[in-house]
Amino acid sequence: MTEKPQLDPRLKLALDFGPLLLFFAVWWRFGIFTATGVFMVAVVTALIVSYAQTRRWPIMLVVSAVVVVVFGSLTLVLQDKTFIMVKPTIIYGLFGSVLLAGYLFDKQFLAVVFDSVFHLTEEGWRKLTLRWALFFFALAALNEVIRNTQSEAFWIGFKVFGFIPLTFVFAALQYPLLMRYAAEPTDGPGGEAQARVAVEAESSGEARRD
Repeated sequence: MTEKPQLDPRLKLALDFGPLLLFFAVWWRFGIFTATGVFMVAVVTALIVSYAQTRRWPIMLVVSAVVVVVFGSLTLVLQDKTFIMVKPTIIYGLFGSVLLAGYLFDKQFLAVVFDSVFHLTEEGWRKLTLRWALFFFALAALNEVIRNTQSEAFWIGFKVFGFIPLTFVFAALQYPLLMRYAAEPTDGPGGEAQARVAVEAESSGEARRD
């Protein structure tokens, strides 16, 4: 079986976090509306580069890019920063809802996204899916609290230096579950190494949705 092409880890890191860091840098110098336009271009560019390298569309990145373009366009056309500030709430709420629906109806969408990276038992997928669903809902609620009670500067700072570390920490805390419910891969031992890769994949893959 032909192995699916994978992104170079350094390129993957750049595509995951580059648009968000660029958004922060441009906002610092030119303000939120210019930063929003640059952010839209950067996210779409990251999606295109990812496809060019792997010849497949990453589902979560596609959804994120669509939401960014729609809400970013509304922000620029209406000159209302509320739309770009509510964007993380929409994305987190959407991901949380999809995962929770999959959990309730025994459709493990998280397994579809990550199964090429690591292997878990069915029970492990269910537990991990529920945890990520609840985590996404918590981030959505947190974004609403911050954007409605804090300044624009605080919200943007937390978007970069708050949500990303929280996602990394949460992903790392799933390591015991990954170990406990690791399924034997078809090519032999190696579940522990795969689980370590899983933590990194989950962290970078979810943080960029911010």
